[in-house]
Amino acid sequence: MTNQVRLHEKISYSLGDMASSMFWKLFSLFALYFYTDVVGLGAAVVGTLLLTTRIWDSANDPIMGMICDRTRSRWGKFRPYLLFVAVPFAIIGMLTFTTPDFGPAGKLIYAYVTYGVMMMIYTAINVPYAALLGVMTPSPQERTSLASWRFIGAYAGGILVTATANDLIRIFGRGGNEAAGYQMTVALYAVVACLLFLLTFAGTRERLQPPRIQVPRLRDDLRDLLTNGPWLLMLGACASLLLCNTMRDAAILFYFKYYVGDVSMWLFGDVSMPRLSAAFMTTLLVANLIGVIFASPVARAIGKKHALIFSGVVTALLCVVFFFVPASQVLLIFAINVLIGIAGGIVFPLIWSMYADVADYSEWRSGRRATGLVFSSSSMSQKIGWSLGGALAGWILAYFGFEANVAQTDTALLGIRLLISVFAAVGALASVVFIYFYPLDKRRMATIGAELQEARAAARR
Repeated sequence: MTNQVRLHEKISYSLGDMASSMFWKLFSLFALYFYTDVVGLGAAVVGTLLLTTRIWDSANDPIMGMICDRTRSRWGKFRPYLLFVAVPFAIIGMLTFTTPDFGPAGKLIYAYVTYGVMMMIYTAINVPYAALLGVMTPSPQERTSLASWRFIGAYAGGILVTATANDLIRIFGRGGNEAAGYQMTVALYAVVACLLFLLTFAGTRERLQPPRIQVPRLRDDLRDLLTNGPWLLMLGACASLLLCNTMRDAAILFYFKYYVGDVSMWLFGDVSMPRLSAAFMTTLLVANLIGVIFASPVARAIGKKHALIFSGVVTALLCVVFFFVPASQVLLIFAINVLIGIAGGIVFPLIWSMYADVADYSEWRSGRRATGLVFSSSSMSQKIGWSLGGALAGWILAYFGFEANVAQTDTALLGIRLLISVFAAVGALASVVFIYFYPLDKRRMATIGAELQEARAAARR
């Protein structure tokens, strides 16, 4: 069995996260604004909606992981879900961003049902996709490369959304009909995402098989996971990082609509708020992509653990500085945002590569491989941070007196500014604390990898 993954397969794998990321960015950047300023729900109510539906979805991740680990098909354990869930993913995605002609109570119920189902469908396709990385190759170097390609795809999907969404919403929502604009825009993204998932299914291969003697038992898998120290630390680190990112993402449209507004810039002339916020989101993702490209060389130079610590500290410091930039200094706002994006982009390829290491550590320790469970739990940790970040964003806006589509008080503007800066910095610093105690360094993983190769060879004999 070769450990090397060819370029065309890496590209195929990256397309799956391009599809997922399109909707992840829709949820992170647009959902809170959509539900408050388009659907007309209160900020606190939306915060609770995002928390309850996402926490429920987070609990589903390990269940989906265990289902994947027990799947047997001619396509493997994980690839079949890319094939069969792609179309339902697209349909429910469009329905989630549809505004029904209901009263306030009916709109809230519709939001709970569609968003809740969307989160479950997202889990059903994204957990197998993430776990696929762990069985495409046993090589730590190739896994880091795959993770980097994955996040190149992820940021490409995010950039596609941030660069086009506001314009498409305006085009499809002629006459100021934002509801129609959101529905048609997301429907277009849904079709593209469906096709990308199918291309990932067709272009990837599962190489790493569990030992034949392995008989997976739910009780053993859960016990191994809950006593896996590196996994627990990664759980905390990922949740904290997503808490940071989600609060910043959720605040962007509010920050530009109510704090920065339309601006006049040298060279660019008058720039509207929608164009300015789209440029801000897009440059953030481009900067993230630069960070992703540097992830592998930085990790080789100082190790994955130290790269994550460095990134978390820099991100936190820059977020605090961001709070003090006045609304008139648009270029400085963008410059700091780019630096935050580069620092943050280094993180996520390394995290997914480290989760593959955690799966190896679990197999080395117990003799059983539960790739789906480990990777689903990593997705769970992200969704915990995502859930708390989205809920806190809504609650913080409500606490500081935010009201949709009116001029904001100084107190409400303070809340928006804190949300995109200082409160986000707390999440970044929390991730640093968790990673500091992470024990699987480069030397230890080399020893574990060698011993696993011997055990797998013996099991095949």
